[in-house]
Amino acid sequence: MKGLTHIICGDGKGKTTSAVECALRAKGSGMKVVFISFMKDGSSSENELMKRAGITLLHCDKYYGFTFEMTQQEKQELTDFHNDLLTQALEIAQSGKADMLVLDEFFCAYEYELFDRALADKLVFEKPYEVELILTGHNVEQKYLDAADYITRVENEKHPFEKGVLARKGIEF
Repeated sequence: MKGLTHIICGDGKGKTTSAVECALRAKGSGMKVVFISFMKDGSSSENELMKRAGITLLHCDKYYGFTFEMTQQEKQELTDFHNDLLTQALEIAQSGKADMLVLDEFFCAYEYELFDRALADKLVFEKPYEVELILTGHNVEQKYLDAADYITRVENEKHPFEKGVLARKGIEF
């Protein structure tokens, strides 16, 4: 089966949730699924369910917060983590260890240059024929939109963060 490329993007809540649903559906049908999170440390509640389902999870060792709050040293550490994740993703894709590969918050890391863009491009534009690839994040460059088979935009009309309500465990993470 030919693997297609999905983009789930926008400024609304639900990009990761949608990617998790795709991963669970794929795993439920017997596919090998690897879910890689950029910008996240793996503490989000959905990870427990994906682990129980047998989905391979890869993520950063710690959470660095919003990019505008990071020091240069933290940005460099995060970039190093991300480059390692990209290298692992490329090896996984090329080795056949995944039928579906999810790169969560890929576009955020790309936008803020928090990984090697050439390596990211290689992963996306030279993915093996059989691999289903899901990319999430906010701002997507046109070249990725052009390469995608699916594009889903998640728009924000209203969010409690606008009233000072912070992310809640079990709801937003």
